[in-house]
Amino acid sequence: MEQSAATSPQVHKDRRDWHNIKGMLPFLWEFRGRALFALACLVLSKVANVGVPLVLKDIVEFFEQARDDPALMAAVLPLSLLAAYGVLKLSASLFNELRDIVFAKVRYRAMRRLSTRVLEHLHRLSLRFHLDRRTGAVSRDLERGTRSVSQILNYLAFSILPIMVEFGLVAFILLTQYNPVFALAMFGSVVVYVLVTFAITEWRMDFRHTMNRLDSEANSRAFDSLINYETVKYFGNERMELARYDTTLSDWEHWAVKSQTSMSLLNFGQGMVIALGMTLVMFLAMRGVASGEISLGDLVLLNAFMLQLFIPLGFLGIVYRQIKYALADMDLIFKLLEREPDVVDAQRATPMRVSGGTICFEAVEFGYQPERQILKGLSFTVPAGHKIAVVGHSGAGKSTLARLVYRFYDIDGGRITIDGQDIRDVSQDSLRAAIGIVPQDTVLFHDSIYYNIAYGRPGASRQDVEQAASLAHIKDFIERLPDGWETVVGERGLKLSGGEKQRVAIARAILKQPQILIFDEATSSLDSRTEQAIQETLAEVAANHTTLVIAHRLSTVVDADRILVMADGQLIEQGTHAALLKQGGQYAEMWELQRQAREAGEDQDAALEAG
Repeated sequence: MEQSAATSPQVHKDRRDWHNIKGMLPFLWEFRGRALFALACLVLSKVANVGVPLVLKDIVEFFEQARDDPALMAAVLPLSLLAAYGVLKLSASLFNELRDIVFAKVRYRAMRRLSTRVLEHLHRLSLRFHLDRRTGAVSRDLERGTRSVSQILNYLAFSILPIMVEFGLVAFILLTQYNPVFALAMFGSVVVYVLVTFAITEWRMDFRHTMNRLDSEANSRAFDSLINYETVKYFGNERMELARYDTTLSDWEHWAVKSQTSMSLLNFGQGMVIALGMTLVMFLAMRGVASGEISLGDLVLLNAFMLQLFIPLGFLGIVYRQIKYALADMDLIFKLLEREPDVVDAQRATPMRVSGGTICFEAVEFGYQPERQILKGLSFTVPAGHKIAVVGHSGAGKSTLARLVYRFYDIDGGRITIDGQDIRDVSQDSLRAAIGIVPQDTVLFHDSIYYNIAYGRPGASRQDVEQAASLAHIKDFIERLPDGWETVVGERGLKLSGGEKQRVAIARAILKQPQILIFDEATSSLDSRTEQAIQETLAEVAANHTTLVIAHRLSTVVDADRILVMADGQLIEQGTHAALLKQGGQYAEMWELQRQAREAGEDQDAALEAG
């Protein structure tokens, strides 16, 4: 089984962070004006923030000059400086909040667009991918991946860019107003801090990736056990499922502890660099004050700059780690988006035109894996308006026919045509719009019965939906339910019986009004009485339609215009019901076995009724 991207232990080894960041830019382009305005607010906020220590320096120097004249100090207060101090503080806060307000729509719209695009792409990917995937792991990857875009934008707008702007402004002031040794000491400390952060964080990344892999694996195990709830209960394997889940979480716990421990080491290393850097700068400033090179106000200014730089820099380590994690998570999504579907429309694909609906299989070769061939040179025709049945033992390749007609897979050889058009030359949407199917395993949405029937044709009127339900012999059942049409069927339709689910599927196919109908074991879950009623309905619905019936119960296809008998991916017999019985081949043998089973079942039913 194919692993989700997050479950692959090597996924981070071939990441393309800059490529992925560039791939995020189209999601920002829609609100580029807002983004630029938010950037302008960011710069103004930092200009105001850097201005605060400058005003503070002037206030300190005023009092330093006036300390020898108490009368002057009492009579004259630097009100203009205090006002400037207050205005700058208020402006820094105002522009910060304005930036947040303006950028919020950019960030959340990017999340929305990416989430929609990922879901659209998942629908485009072929059936082969969805059969291999693990729902829980893909769900967790999708959640983390879309969240990562918001995180990266958030960190860039609110952490990285503000620090860079503030560093630039402080560097300009230090280099133009003070001895370069102050800038060298301050930014040398920053460089050492960044190097320590990068080195230890890169070492820690393997711990985080292992945690992610185990987290996805545990989530997938939990999903699998809940999806297969009834199977777990049938075999009493609750403890086994919990043991598997807990074993994975035990491994996750081990790596989570290592991750936390290494993070503490990183935090200590960062704290040590900050402490040494601040001590060095303050030592230089104090020596400058003592020598008269700088004033007491300059010392206050340098101290304020250090605090303004190192307080956000303390969070930069966390931000860097989170960005690395977010980039790893985002990489999963972009790799998924770059995954090409196995089945794609031809460059010049045209809408399919269905006049009669004749289906032709011409020397079709197909296998799910190269080493396991399912269909071997299969050829047959379903004439327009005819009902053709395909029967055979399990594993003969019957249900594969429906998937190939829908073009869920591309065939390995030969061709399939509808009204003479190769289905590889027409658009998949138009092909599937022309076909209606009642599958053997009906899966319903966790929504109302009305929604599930109306899904066949979303624009249908309520009258059309009710008529389709009536034709499928389920309307009376629905209206007897306490919540009627609004009854929620449960996840995958688990609140309905197998027969009820199949009748919903039949109603859905009827509502779609397709030119071609496929019944894949459509009555396999129905009792004999309901099956007879549904068979009459299907016969009525199939009238004047091209109909392909895939069946195990031979009693359901006796009225077919022609019956095809398959074995080992090939046709071995074909003809009407009567003709095949006369041949005395495999069909006749299957008929006799099923007749005996039916009679045994009827005798059992009669005994139960008598009892």
